[in-house]
Amino acid sequence: MTNRPPSEPESSQRTALGFDEFIAILVAFTTIGAILFWSLSGRYSNWNLNGLLSPSSTPSPSVQPNQVLPSPTPKVEPNAVPRFNVLPSSPPETVIEPTTPSFPTNSATPSRAVLPSAEVIPTQSPQPQTPVSSSTGLESSITSLALPLVTPAKQKSIIPPPIAFNDVPNNFWGRRFIDVLSSRGILKGFPDYSFRPNQPVNRAEFAAILQKAFDQEPSKTAIAFQDVPTKFWATPAIDQAISAGFLTGYPKKTFKPQQNISRVQVLVALVSGLNLKPPTSPNQILSVYKDAKDIPTYAISKIAAATTNGLVVNYPNQQIIAPNKVASRTEVAAMIHQALVKRGKLEAISSQNIVQQLRVSPGLSRTPKHNLKGNLSAGGSSQ
Repeated sequence: MTNRPPSEPESSQRTALGFDEFIAILVAFTTIGAILFWSLSGRYSNWNLNGLLSPSSTPSPSVQPNQVLPSPTPKVEPNAVPRFNVLPSSPPETVIEPTTPSFPTNSATPSRAVLPSAEVIPTQSPQPQTPVSSSTGLESSITSLALPLVTPAKQKSIIPPPIAFNDVPNNFWGRRFIDVLSSRGILKGFPDYSFRPNQPVNRAEFAAILQKAFDQEPSKTAIAFQDVPTKFWATPAIDQAISAGFLTGYPKKTFKPQQNISRVQVLVALVSGLNLKPPTSPNQILSVYKDAKDIPTYAISKIAAATTNGLVVNYPNQQIIAPNKVASRTEVAAMIHQALVKRGKLEAISSQNIVQQLRVSPGLSRTPKHNLKGNLSAGGSSQ
């Protein structure tokens, strides 16, 4: 036997990788990659594979593991613009930089919840708001904000205090009548703070007092008096007094505005304007006056009606009517006051100068002789 030296090991032959082996290796790596990919992305339930398969869809955002999500996350309507969410738990005055790109408004998947691109932290934490329903919540909020109604125990008077005239003392007999009318602006004083209680009143002034005292409608048909200029200061008051039936003119279309008015004319004007009915027995009523004979004939029934309705105010003697005496400012104030009481616009006051309803005994009745000189003009009225 011949010993031969060990032969050198035969080198392994390298064969080319076949097609089948290449496919198997590719499948193995693909499987391993799919498993790794699934394990990393499986925690997100909202992953949409349509975004990977469809080139026109919106790319899904990459969410960082440590990103703070808003709680709760409201649903975003289609084509909604992302808003800033407030995180009260983060440190104040901190701005979180955006980690995901902003999404276009025309997203292919409108049902997805869109995360905001940036989150801003305010300096103060907002108070939590409780959602209020549209029906009950609105009523409860209105009820809680409504203020309680406060009803005053006593209604405050809107009437200003009377004017303290320097020539009307406290013990003056007509002070109360003047105070009531001056506080309501029916009577006014003079620039020197005087009232001039004993000064006479002319017909134009009396018409102006009637205009302020009674609610008279504007005159539609004014009489063009020859002695009353169109631009006269009392023309509107005269027209209203004529249309309301308080005053009448004289013959030849005259009014005599500067003529002083007498006491009987004041009473006749008030009875005519108030439409007071005359009593059935005027002479018996007028017998209470000691000077009843001085009452003009045309004014007998009117003065009797004024007496029974409490319009007559006599000073100093209640039984002296003095019909033809020029009326002073105080006497006009007293009679106007009584007329407003009769109409129900003022409260009655007690005064010993007001002639109350008369009670004449049958044995004391007498028929006075009346003076016809009281009629100022034939066929005219003395109002």
